[in-house]
Amino acid sequence: MIEGAGIRVQDVPDGLTATEAGMWQAFRNGSEYDLRDGDPVVDDPHGGRPWGPERSVRARIVAWLLLDGPPALAGRVSSLKLTGVRITDTLDLAGGTVVPYVELKGCRFEKEILLPEARFTTVRLVDCSVPRLEAARVHTEGDLHLARCRFQGGVRLTDAHIGTDLMLNQAVVHRDRRGRSISADGLTVGQDLQAEMLESYGEFSMRSAKVGVSLSLRGARLTNPYTRLALNAPQLTVERTLYLTPAGVGNPLQSSGTTPARGTRVQCFECRGGIRLDDGRFGDAVDLDRARFVLDDDQELSLRRVQTPELRFLGDRPERGKVILSGARIVNLVDRWTSWPGLGDLHMGGFAYENLVPQDAFPLARRLEWVAAATAEYNPEPYERLAAVLRNSGEDEDAREVLLAKQRRRRETLPLAAKLWGYAQDWTVAYGYRPGRAAVWMAVLWAAASIAFSHASHPPVNKDGHPAWNPSLFALDLLLPVIDLGQAGQWRLSGAWQWLSTAVILLGWILATTVAAGATRLLRRN
Repeated sequence: MIEGAGIRVQDVPDGLTATEAGMWQAFRNGSEYDLRDGDPVVDDPHGGRPWGPERSVRARIVAWLLLDGPPALAGRVSSLKLTGVRITDTLDLAGGTVVPYVELKGCRFEKEILLPEARFTTVRLVDCSVPRLEAARVHTEGDLHLARCRFQGGVRLTDAHIGTDLMLNQAVVHRDRRGRSISADGLTVGQDLQAEMLESYGEFSMRSAKVGVSLSLRGARLTNPYTRLALNAPQLTVERTLYLTPAGVGNPLQSSGTTPARGTRVQCFECRGGIRLDDGRFGDAVDLDRARFVLDDDQELSLRRVQTPELRFLGDRPERGKVILSGARIVNLVDRWTSWPGLGDLHMGGFAYENLVPQDAFPLARRLEWVAAATAEYNPEPYERLAAVLRNSGEDEDAREVLLAKQRRRRETLPLAAKLWGYAQDWTVAYGYRPGRAAVWMAVLWAAASIAFSHASHPPVNKDGHPAWNPSLFALDLLLPVIDLGQAGQWRLSGAWQWLSTAVILLGWILATTVAAGATRLLRRN
Protein backbone atom coordinates (compact mmCIF):
# COMPACT_ATOMS: atom_id res chain seq x y z
CA MET A 1 0.00 0.00 0.00
CA ILE A 2 1.05 3.62 -0.65
CA GLU A 3 0.62 5.56 2.56
CA GLY A 4 -2.30 7.96 2.65
CA ALA A 5 -3.47 7.20 -0.85
CA GLY A 6 -5.22 3.86 -0.52
CA ILE A 7 -3.71 2.73 -3.82
CA ARG A 8 -1.89 -0.53 -4.31
CA VAL A 9 1.36 -0.48 -6.23
CA GLN A 10 0.02 -3.03 -8.69
CA ASP A 11 -2.77 -0.58 -9.62
CA VAL A 12 -0.19 1.55 -11.48
CA PRO A 13 0.54 0.22 -15.00
CA ASP A 14 4.04 -0.96 -15.85
CA GLY A 15 6.29 1.29 -17.86
CA LEU A 16 5.44 4.54 -16.11
CA THR A 17 8.12 6.76 -14.70
CA ALA A 18 7.96 7.70 -11.05
CA THR A 19 6.63 11.12 -12.02
CA GLU A 20 3.93 9.56 -14.21
CA ALA A 21 3.01 7.09 -11.49
CA GLY A 22 2.47 9.98 -9.09
CA MET A 23 0.23 11.69 -11.68
CA TRP A 24 -1.71 8.44 -12.13
CA GLN A 25 -2.32 8.16 -8.41
CA ALA A 26 -3.34 11.84 -8.10
CA PHE A 27 -5.81 11.36 -10.97
CA ARG A 28 -7.61 8.52 -9.18
CA ASN A 29 -7.64 10.51 -5.98
CA GLY A 30 -8.89 13.69 -7.69
CA SER A 31 -6.12 15.68 -6.05
CA GLU A 32 -3.69 18.30 -7.38
CA TYR A 33 -0.34 17.02 -8.63
CA ASP A 34 2.08 19.86 -7.88
CA LEU A 35 5.70 19.60 -9.01
CA ARG A 36 6.78 23.17 -8.44
CA ASP A 37 10.24 23.79 -7.06
CA GLY A 38 9.32 26.79 -4.94
CA ASP A 39 11.66 29.17 -6.79
CA PRO A 40 9.54 31.58 -8.91
CA VAL A 41 12.30 31.89 -11.50
CA VAL A 42 12.65 28.14 -11.93
CA ASP A 43 8.89 27.55 -11.82
CA ASP A 44 8.11 30.10 -14.49
CA PRO A 45 6.70 28.01 -17.38
CA HIS A 46 7.61 30.78 -19.85
CA GLY A 47 11.17 31.18 -18.59
CA GLY A 48 14.37 29.62 -19.87
CA ARG A 49 15.17 27.35 -16.93
CA PRO A 50 15.04 23.68 -18.04
CA TRP A 51 12.71 21.24 -16.32
CA GLY A 52 14.17 17.75 -16.00
CA PRO A 53 12.65 14.25 -15.90
CA GLU A 54 11.54 14.74 -12.32
CA ARG A 55 8.95 17.25 -13.61
CA SER A 56 8.15 15.62 -16.96
CA VAL A 57 5.35 13.33 -18.09
CA ARG A 58 4.64 11.95 -21.55
CA ALA A 59 1.69 13.34 -23.45
CA ARG A 60 0.39 9.88 -24.30
CA ILE A 61 0.11 9.03 -20.59
CA VAL A 62 -1.91 12.21 -20.06
CA ALA A 63 -4.13 11.22 -23.00
CA TRP A 64 -4.50 7.69 -21.54
CA LEU A 65 -5.73 9.12 -18.25
CA LEU A 66 -8.20 11.48 -19.89
CA LEU A 67 -9.62 9.11 -22.50
CA ASP A 68 -9.47 5.75 -20.75
CA GLY A 69 -8.19 6.37 -17.27
CA PRO A 70 -8.64 4.17 -14.19
CA PRO A 71 -11.73 4.50 -12.00
CA ALA A 72 -11.67 6.92 -9.11
CA LEU A 73 -11.16 5.74 -5.59
CA ALA A 74 -14.24 5.13 -3.53
CA GLY A 75 -15.78 8.43 -2.52
CA ARG A 76 -13.57 10.36 -4.96
CA VAL A 77 -14.05 11.98 -8.39
CA SER A 78 -11.20 11.41 -10.81
CA SER A 79 -9.72 14.57 -12.29
CA LEU A 80 -6.48 15.74 -13.84
CA LYS A 81 -5.02 18.63 -11.87
CA LEU A 82 -1.42 19.34 -12.78
CA THR A 83 0.73 22.22 -11.56
CA GLY A 84 4.27 22.92 -12.68
CA VAL A 85 4.46 19.85 -14.91
CA ARG A 86 6.29 19.50 -18.24
CA ILE A 87 4.35 17.53 -20.88
CA THR A 88 6.58 16.06 -23.57
CA ASP A 89 5.55 15.24 -27.15
CA THR A 90 2.19 16.16 -28.73
CA LEU A 91 -0.93 15.89 -26.60
CA ASP A 92 -3.44 14.41 -29.04
CA LEU A 93 -7.07 14.12 -27.90
CA ALA A 94 -8.62 14.65 -31.32
CA GLY A 95 -12.14 13.24 -31.58
CA GLY A 96 -12.06 11.93 -28.01
CA THR A 97 -14.58 12.32 -25.21
CA VAL A 98 -13.03 13.49 -21.96
CA VAL A 99 -15.22 13.10 -18.91
CA PRO A 100 -12.83 14.02 -16.06
CA TYR A 101 -12.34 17.60 -14.99
CA VAL A 102 -9.10 19.05 -16.43
CA GLU A 103 -7.05 21.82 -14.81
CA LEU A 104 -3.42 22.54 -15.70
CA LYS A 105 -1.65 25.45 -14.04
CA GLY A 106 1.84 26.70 -14.71
CA CYS A 107 2.59 23.79 -17.02
CA ARG A 108 4.97 23.66 -19.95
CA PHE A 109 4.08 21.82 -23.18
CA GLU A 110 6.89 20.77 -25.47
CA LYS A 111 4.67 20.45 -28.52
CA GLU A 112 1.18 21.44 -29.66
CA ILE A 113 -2.11 20.38 -28.12
CA LEU A 114 -4.55 18.70 -30.54
CA LEU A 115 -8.22 18.88 -29.51
CA PRO A 116 -10.21 18.99 -32.78
CA GLU A 117 -13.73 17.57 -32.38
CA ALA A 118 -12.98 16.52 -28.81
CA ARG A 119 -15.66 16.80 -26.13
CA PHE A 120 -15.04 17.98 -22.57
CA THR A 121 -16.95 19.06 -19.52
CA THR A 122 -14.62 21.87 -18.37
CA VAL A 123 -11.00 22.55 -19.35
CA ARG A 124 -8.79 25.03 -17.53
CA LEU A 125 -5.30 25.88 -18.74
CA VAL A 126 -3.88 28.68 -16.60
CA ASP A 127 -0.47 30.29 -17.05
CA CYS A 128 0.75 27.51 -19.33
CA SER A 129 3.30 27.64 -22.14
CA VAL A 130 1.89 26.01 -25.28
CA PRO A 131 3.49 25.99 -28.76
CA ARG A 132 0.04 25.83 -30.39
CA LEU A 133 -3.55 24.91 -29.52
CA GLU A 134 -5.48 23.19 -32.29
CA ALA A 135 -9.12 22.94 -31.13
CA ALA A 136 -11.37 23.29 -34.17
CA ARG A 137 -14.92 22.10 -33.47
CA VAL A 138 -14.08 21.30 -29.85
CA HIS A 139 -17.15 21.03 -27.61
CA THR A 140 -17.31 21.81 -23.88
CA GLU A 141 -20.31 21.62 -21.61
CA GLY A 142 -18.73 24.11 -19.24
CA ASP A 143 -15.84 26.57 -19.45
CA LEU A 144 -12.71 26.71 -21.55
CA HIS A 145 -10.08 28.72 -19.67
CA LEU A 146 -6.84 29.77 -21.33
CA ALA A 147 -6.00 32.65 -18.99
CA ARG A 148 -2.38 33.88 -18.83
CA CYS A 149 -1.27 31.17 -21.24
CA ARG A 150 1.26 31.88 -23.97
CA PHE A 151 0.84 30.36 -27.41
CA GLN A 152 3.81 30.70 -29.75
CA GLY A 153 2.05 29.31 -32.82
CA GLY A 154 -1.52 30.53 -32.44
CA VAL A 155 -4.85 29.18 -31.24
CA ARG A 156 -7.48 27.63 -33.47
CA LEU A 157 -11.07 27.51 -32.20
CA THR A 158 -12.89 27.43 -35.53
CA ASP A 159 -16.52 26.30 -35.12
CA ALA A 160 -15.86 25.48 -31.46
CA HIS A 161 -18.80 25.31 -29.06
CA ILE A 162 -18.16 26.51 -25.50
CA GLY A 163 -21.07 25.76 -23.17
CA THR A 164 -20.52 28.61 -20.71
CA ASP A 165 -17.46 30.93 -20.62
CA LEU A 166 -14.34 31.26 -22.77
CA MET A 167 -11.54 32.92 -20.84
CA LEU A 168 -8.49 34.39 -22.56
CA ASN A 169 -7.59 37.00 -19.95
CA GLN A 170 -3.92 38.06 -20.08
CA ALA A 171 -3.13 35.43 -22.69
CA VAL A 172 -0.29 36.11 -25.13
CA VAL A 173 -0.87 34.68 -28.60
CA HIS A 174 1.51 34.86 -31.54
CA ARG A 175 0.58 34.21 -35.14
CA ASP A 176 0.52 30.89 -36.93
CA ARG A 177 1.82 30.16 -40.43
CA ARG A 178 -1.27 31.81 -41.95
CA GLY A 179 -0.72 35.04 -40.02
CA ARG A 180 -3.54 34.46 -37.53
CA SER A 181 -3.09 34.59 -33.80
CA ILE A 182 -6.58 33.33 -32.90
CA SER A 183 -8.79 31.64 -35.48
CA ALA A 184 -12.30 31.55 -34.02
CA ASP A 185 -14.55 31.75 -37.08
CA GLY A 186 -17.95 30.26 -36.34
CA LEU A 187 -17.20 30.09 -32.60
CA THR A 188 -20.20 29.79 -30.26
CA VAL A 189 -19.90 30.79 -26.59
CA GLY A 190 -22.89 30.18 -24.33
CA GLN A 191 -22.16 33.03 -21.93
CA ASP A 192 -19.18 35.43 -21.73
CA LEU A 193 -16.06 35.62 -23.83
CA GLN A 194 -13.45 37.43 -21.76
CA ALA A 195 -10.17 38.35 -23.40
CA GLU A 196 -9.16 41.15 -21.07
CA MET A 197 -5.53 42.27 -21.24
CA LEU A 198 -5.07 39.87 -24.14
CA GLU A 199 -1.95 40.35 -26.25
CA SER A 200 -2.51 39.26 -29.83
CA TYR A 201 0.26 39.40 -32.46
CA GLY A 202 -1.44 38.58 -35.74
CA GLU A 203 -5.03 38.51 -36.97
CA PHE A 204 -7.71 37.75 -34.38
CA SER A 205 -10.45 36.27 -36.54
CA MET A 206 -14.02 35.83 -35.25
CA ARG A 207 -16.08 35.77 -38.43
CA SER A 208 -19.72 34.80 -37.78
CA ALA A 209 -18.98 34.07 -34.11
CA LYS A 210 -21.79 34.14 -31.52
CA VAL A 211 -21.46 35.16 -27.87
CA GLY A 212 -24.39 34.52 -25.55
CA VAL A 213 -23.78 37.40 -23.14
CA SER A 214 -20.87 39.87 -23.47
CA LEU A 215 -17.54 40.02 -25.29
CA SER A 216 -14.88 41.84 -23.28
CA LEU A 217 -11.59 43.00 -24.76
CA ARG A 218 -10.94 45.45 -21.95
CA GLY A 219 -7.32 46.51 -21.86
CA ALA A 220 -6.42 44.17 -24.73
CA ARG A 221 -3.62 44.96 -27.16
CA LEU A 222 -4.11 43.70 -30.68
CA THR A 223 -1.17 44.09 -33.06
CA ASN A 224 -0.88 42.92 -36.63
CA PRO A 225 1.95 44.50 -38.66
CA TYR A 226 1.73 41.73 -41.24
CA THR A 227 -1.71 42.20 -42.83
CA ARG A 228 -4.46 44.86 -42.82
CA LEU A 229 -6.63 43.49 -39.99
CA ALA A 230 -5.86 42.98 -36.32
CA LEU A 231 -9.48 42.09 -35.48
CA ASN A 232 -11.53 40.49 -38.23
CA ALA A 233 -15.06 39.86 -36.94
CA PRO A 234 -17.74 40.45 -39.58
CA GLN A 235 -21.23 39.11 -38.79
CA LEU A 236 -20.32 38.86 -35.11
CA THR A 237 -23.32 38.43 -32.81
CA VAL A 238 -23.08 39.49 -29.15
CA GLU A 239 -26.30 39.31 -27.16
CA ARG A 240 -25.30 42.14 -24.86
CA THR A 241 -22.19 44.37 -25.08
CA LEU A 242 -18.86 44.46 -26.89
CA TYR A 243 -16.28 46.16 -24.64
CA LEU A 244 -13.19 47.75 -26.21
CA THR A 245 -12.51 49.73 -23.05
CA PRO A 246 -9.84 50.10 -20.32
CA ALA A 247 -8.99 47.54 -17.66
CA GLY A 248 -7.48 48.20 -14.26
CA VAL A 249 -4.08 46.52 -14.00
CA GLY A 250 -3.81 44.45 -10.86
CA ASN A 251 -4.12 40.96 -9.50
CA PRO A 252 -6.86 40.08 -10.08
CA LEU A 253 -7.82 42.35 -12.96
CA GLN A 254 -10.11 45.18 -11.88
CA SER A 255 -12.37 45.05 -14.89
CA SER A 256 -15.39 43.06 -16.00
CA GLY A 257 -17.69 46.04 -15.67
CA THR A 258 -16.33 47.46 -12.41
CA THR A 259 -14.76 50.89 -12.09
CA PRO A 260 -11.05 50.63 -11.17
CA ALA A 261 -10.23 51.92 -7.70
CA ARG A 262 -8.53 55.29 -7.34
CA GLY A 263 -4.81 54.99 -7.97
CA THR A 264 -5.14 51.81 -10.02
CA ARG A 265 -3.08 51.79 -13.21
CA VAL A 266 -5.43 51.64 -16.16
CA GLN A 267 -4.57 50.03 -19.48
CA CYS A 268 -6.73 51.10 -22.42
CA PHE A 269 -7.73 48.92 -25.31
CA GLU A 270 -5.26 49.42 -28.14
CA CYS A 271 -5.39 48.12 -31.68
CA ARG A 272 -2.49 48.45 -34.10
CA GLY A 273 -4.13 47.34 -37.31
CA GLY A 274 -7.56 47.41 -38.90
CA ILE A 275 -10.80 46.35 -37.22
CA ARG A 276 -13.68 44.85 -39.16
CA LEU A 277 -17.04 44.49 -37.39
CA ASP A 278 -19.23 44.69 -40.51
CA ASP A 279 -22.81 43.38 -40.22
CA GLY A 280 -22.41 42.80 -36.48
CA ARG A 281 -25.37 42.55 -34.12
CA PHE A 282 -24.96 43.75 -30.53
CA GLY A 283 -27.91 43.54 -28.13
CA ASP A 284 -26.92 46.35 -25.75
CA ALA A 285 -23.95 48.39 -26.95
CA VAL A 286 -20.59 48.70 -28.64
CA ASP A 287 -18.37 50.51 -26.15
CA LEU A 288 -15.17 52.19 -27.42
CA ASP A 289 -14.47 54.28 -24.33
CA ARG A 290 -10.84 55.52 -24.44
CA ALA A 291 -9.98 52.97 -27.12
CA ARG A 292 -6.85 53.73 -29.14
CA PHE A 293 -6.58 52.84 -32.83
CA VAL A 294 -3.26 53.03 -34.63
CA LEU A 295 -4.01 52.59 -38.33
CA ASP A 296 -2.12 52.86 -41.58
CA ASP A 297 -3.57 54.89 -44.44
CA ASP A 298 -5.14 51.80 -46.03
CA GLN A 299 -6.60 50.44 -42.79
CA GLU A 300 -10.08 50.97 -41.35
CA LEU A 301 -12.16 50.85 -38.24
CA SER A 302 -15.10 49.38 -40.12
CA LEU A 303 -18.60 49.29 -38.61
CA ARG A 304 -20.53 48.88 -41.85
CA ARG A 305 -24.17 47.89 -41.32
CA VAL A 306 -23.66 47.31 -37.59
CA GLN A 307 -26.87 47.24 -35.55
CA THR A 308 -26.89 48.09 -31.84
CA PRO A 309 -29.01 50.18 -29.46
CA GLU A 310 -25.97 52.22 -28.43
CA LEU A 311 -22.59 53.09 -29.90
CA ARG A 312 -20.19 54.73 -27.44
CA PHE A 313 -17.64 56.32 -29.74
CA LEU A 314 -15.42 57.79 -27.05
CA GLY A 315 -11.94 56.68 -28.04
CA ASP A 316 -8.92 58.65 -29.17
CA ARG A 317 -9.05 60.16 -32.65
CA PRO A 318 -7.18 57.93 -35.14
CA GLU A 319 -4.33 59.91 -36.65
CA ARG A 320 -4.50 57.90 -39.89
CA GLY A 321 -6.83 55.41 -41.55
CA LYS A 322 -10.59 55.63 -41.91
CA VAL A 323 -13.68 55.18 -39.76
CA ILE A 324 -16.55 53.59 -41.70
CA LEU A 325 -20.14 53.71 -40.42
CA SER A 326 -21.91 53.26 -43.75
CA GLY A 327 -25.27 51.56 -43.36
CA ALA A 328 -24.99 51.23 -39.57
CA ARG A 329 -28.19 51.53 -37.53
CA ILE A 330 -27.86 52.98 -34.03
CA VAL A 331 -30.42 54.21 -31.52
CA ASN A 332 -28.15 56.27 -29.22
CA LEU A 333 -24.88 57.71 -30.49
CA VAL A 334 -22.71 58.63 -27.49
CA ASP A 335 -19.65 60.52 -28.71
CA ARG A 336 -17.06 63.27 -28.30
CA TRP A 337 -15.99 65.61 -31.06
CA THR A 338 -12.35 64.80 -30.23
CA SER A 339 -12.93 61.13 -31.12
CA TRP A 340 -13.85 61.59 -34.77
CA PRO A 341 -11.32 61.72 -37.64
CA GLY A 342 -11.00 64.63 -40.03
CA LEU A 343 -12.09 65.38 -43.57
CA GLY A 344 -12.08 62.39 -45.89
CA ASP A 345 -11.40 59.82 -43.16
CA LEU A 346 -15.00 59.40 -41.98
CA HIS A 347 -17.71 57.73 -44.08
CA MET A 348 -21.36 57.76 -42.96
CA GLY A 349 -23.42 57.03 -46.06
CA GLY A 350 -26.68 55.45 -44.90
CA PHE A 351 -25.69 55.79 -41.23
CA ALA A 352 -28.93 55.97 -39.20
CA TYR A 353 -29.10 57.12 -35.58
CA GLU A 354 -32.04 58.36 -33.53
CA ASN A 355 -30.52 60.23 -30.60
CA LEU A 356 -27.30 62.14 -29.97
CA VAL A 357 -25.81 61.92 -26.49
CA PRO A 358 -22.62 64.02 -26.67
CA GLN A 359 -20.06 63.77 -23.89
CA ASP A 360 -18.30 67.00 -22.93
CA ALA A 361 -18.89 70.10 -25.05
CA PHE A 362 -20.01 69.32 -28.59
CA PRO A 363 -21.26 72.63 -30.07
CA LEU A 364 -23.20 72.74 -33.31
CA ALA A 365 -20.20 74.14 -35.20
CA ARG A 366 -18.24 71.02 -34.26
CA ARG A 367 -21.17 68.83 -35.25
CA LEU A 368 -21.24 70.47 -38.66
CA GLU A 369 -17.50 69.80 -39.00
CA TRP A 370 -18.29 66.17 -38.15
CA VAL A 371 -20.79 65.97 -41.01
CA ALA A 372 -18.45 67.77 -43.39
CA ALA A 373 -15.68 65.30 -42.55
CA ALA A 374 -18.00 62.49 -43.67
CA THR A 375 -18.80 64.15 -47.01
CA ALA A 376 -15.60 64.78 -48.90
CA GLU A 377 -17.94 64.96 -51.89
CA TYR A 378 -21.33 66.56 -51.32
CA ASN A 379 -23.95 64.17 -49.95
CA PRO A 380 -27.20 65.55 -48.53
CA GLU A 381 -28.05 62.48 -46.46
CA PRO A 382 -25.80 63.08 -43.41
CA TYR A 383 -27.08 66.67 -43.14
CA GLU A 384 -30.70 65.62 -43.40
CA ARG A 385 -30.23 62.85 -40.82
CA LEU A 386 -28.62 65.26 -38.36
CA ALA A 387 -31.35 67.87 -38.92
CA ALA A 388 -34.08 65.26 -38.36
CA VAL A 389 -32.48 64.07 -35.11
CA LEU A 390 -32.10 67.65 -33.83
CA ARG A 391 -35.67 68.50 -34.77
CA ASN A 392 -37.02 65.39 -33.04
CA SER A 393 -35.18 66.42 -29.89
CA GLY A 394 -36.78 69.90 -30.00
CA GLU A 395 -33.75 71.81 -31.32
CA ASP A 396 -35.47 73.42 -34.31
CA GLU A 397 -33.06 76.34 -34.60
CA ASP A 398 -30.05 74.00 -34.77
CA ALA A 399 -31.87 71.86 -37.33
CA ARG A 400 -32.35 74.91 -39.56
CA GLU A 401 -28.65 75.75 -39.26
CA VAL A 402 -27.77 72.22 -40.39
CA LEU A 403 -30.04 72.46 -43.43
CA LEU A 404 -28.59 75.87 -44.26
CA ALA A 405 -25.11 74.34 -44.11
CA LYS A 406 -26.34 71.62 -46.47
CA GLN A 407 -27.47 74.24 -49.03
CA ARG A 408 -24.18 76.09 -48.79
CA ARG A 409 -22.26 72.85 -49.30
CA ARG A 410 -24.46 71.99 -52.28
CA ARG A 411 -23.88 75.44 -53.79
CA GLU A 412 -20.19 74.67 -54.25
CA THR A 413 -21.07 71.85 -56.66
CA LEU A 414 -23.30 73.98 -58.94
CA PRO A 415 -22.41 75.80 -62.20
CA LEU A 416 -21.65 79.50 -62.06
CA ALA A 417 -25.14 80.84 -62.81
CA ALA A 418 -26.80 78.55 -60.24
CA LYS A 419 -24.05 79.37 -57.78
CA LEU A 420 -24.70 83.11 -58.12
CA TRP A 421 -28.39 82.51 -57.63
CA GLY A 422 -27.54 80.51 -54.56
CA TYR A 423 -25.48 83.36 -53.15
CA ALA A 424 -28.43 85.69 -53.73
CA GLN A 425 -30.72 83.37 -51.78
CA ASP A 426 -28.15 83.04 -49.01
CA TRP A 427 -27.56 86.78 -48.67
CA THR A 428 -31.24 87.60 -48.68
CA VAL A 429 -33.12 84.97 -46.69
CA ALA A 430 -30.48 82.25 -46.11
CA TYR A 431 -32.25 79.82 -48.47
CA GLY A 432 -35.48 80.38 -46.59
CA TYR A 433 -34.14 79.10 -43.27
CA ARG A 434 -33.93 82.68 -41.94
CA PRO A 435 -37.11 84.23 -43.39
CA GLY A 436 -36.81 87.27 -41.15
CA ARG A 437 -34.11 88.56 -43.44
CA ALA A 438 -36.65 89.04 -46.28
CA ALA A 439 -38.59 91.63 -44.28
CA VAL A 440 -35.38 93.52 -43.55
CA TRP A 441 -34.31 93.56 -47.21
CA MET A 442 -37.77 94.57 -48.38
CA ALA A 443 -37.91 97.38 -45.86
CA VAL A 444 -34.44 98.65 -46.78
CA LEU A 445 -35.17 98.52 -50.50
CA TRP A 446 -38.58 100.17 -50.07
CA ALA A 447 -37.13 103.00 -48.01
CA ALA A 448 -34.28 103.62 -50.44
CA ALA A 449 -36.60 103.53 -53.47
CA SER A 450 -39.12 105.84 -51.79
CA ILE A 451 -36.44 108.44 -51.09
CA ALA A 452 -35.08 108.15 -54.63
CA PHE A 453 -38.46 108.39 -56.38
CA SER A 454 -39.39 111.44 -54.32
CA HIS A 455 -36.93 113.36 -56.53
CA ALA A 456 -38.00 111.80 -59.83
CA SER A 457 -39.78 113.60 -62.67
CA HIS A 458 -43.09 111.79 -63.01
CA PRO A 459 -45.45 113.05 -65.73
CA PRO A 460 -48.74 111.14 -65.67
CA VAL A 461 -49.62 108.69 -68.40
CA ASN A 462 -53.17 110.03 -68.44
CA LYS A 463 -53.59 113.67 -67.57
CA ASP A 464 -57.15 113.06 -66.44
CA GLY A 465 -58.09 110.72 -63.59
CA HIS A 466 -54.67 109.82 -62.26
CA PRO A 467 -54.14 109.43 -58.49
CA ALA A 468 -52.01 111.76 -56.46
CA TRP A 469 -48.27 111.09 -56.71
CA ASN A 470 -47.00 109.07 -53.74
CA PRO A 471 -43.34 107.96 -54.07
CA SER A 472 -43.67 105.45 -51.22
CA LEU A 473 -46.69 103.73 -52.76
CA PHE A 474 -45.05 103.88 -56.18
CA ALA A 475 -41.90 102.14 -54.86
CA LEU A 476 -44.00 99.53 -53.06
CA ASP A 477 -46.07 98.88 -56.19
CA LEU A 478 -42.88 98.20 -58.15
CA LEU A 479 -41.43 96.02 -55.37
CA LEU A 480 -44.42 93.70 -55.02
CA PRO A 481 -44.68 91.69 -58.26
CA VAL A 482 -48.25 90.41 -57.81
CA ILE A 483 -50.14 93.10 -55.93
CA ASP A 484 -51.33 96.18 -57.91
CA LEU A 485 -51.50 99.31 -55.81
CA GLY A 486 -52.56 101.52 -58.73
CA GLN A 487 -49.36 103.56 -58.91
CA ALA A 488 -46.85 101.86 -61.22
CA GLY A 489 -48.92 102.18 -64.38
CA GLN A 490 -50.00 105.79 -63.81
CA TRP A 491 -46.66 107.59 -64.13
CA ARG A 492 -44.13 107.83 -66.94
CA LEU A 493 -40.46 107.74 -65.94
CA SER A 494 -37.55 108.31 -68.29
CA GLY A 495 -33.79 108.06 -68.35
CA ALA A 496 -32.10 106.82 -65.20
CA TRP A 497 -35.39 106.72 -63.31
CA GLN A 498 -36.73 104.18 -65.75
CA TRP A 499 -33.66 102.00 -65.19
CA LEU A 500 -34.09 102.38 -61.44
CA SER A 501 -37.73 101.28 -61.59
CA THR A 502 -36.73 98.25 -63.66
CA ALA A 503 -34.07 97.30 -61.09
CA VAL A 504 -36.60 97.59 -58.25
CA ILE A 505 -39.00 95.31 -60.15
CA LEU A 506 -36.26 92.68 -60.71
CA LEU A 507 -35.15 92.82 -57.08
CA GLY A 508 -38.74 92.46 -56.01
CA TRP A 509 -39.14 89.33 -58.10
CA ILE A 510 -35.92 87.85 -56.66
CA LEU A 511 -37.01 88.54 -53.11
CA ALA A 512 -40.51 87.23 -53.72
CA THR A 513 -39.24 84.03 -55.33
CA THR A 514 -36.80 83.45 -52.49
CA VAL A 515 -39.47 84.04 -49.87
CA ALA A 516 -41.77 81.63 -51.67
CA ALA A 517 -39.04 78.97 -51.72
CA GLY A 518 -38.44 79.46 -48.01
CA ALA A 519 -42.16 79.25 -47.26
CA THR A 520 -42.36 76.02 -49.25
CA ARG A 521 -39.51 74.50 -47.24
CA LEU A 522 -41.15 75.63 -44.00
CA LEU A 523 -44.46 74.04 -44.96
CA ARG A 524 -42.69 70.84 -46.02
CA ARG A 525 -40.83 70.63 -42.68
CA ASN A 526 -44.03 71.18 -40.74
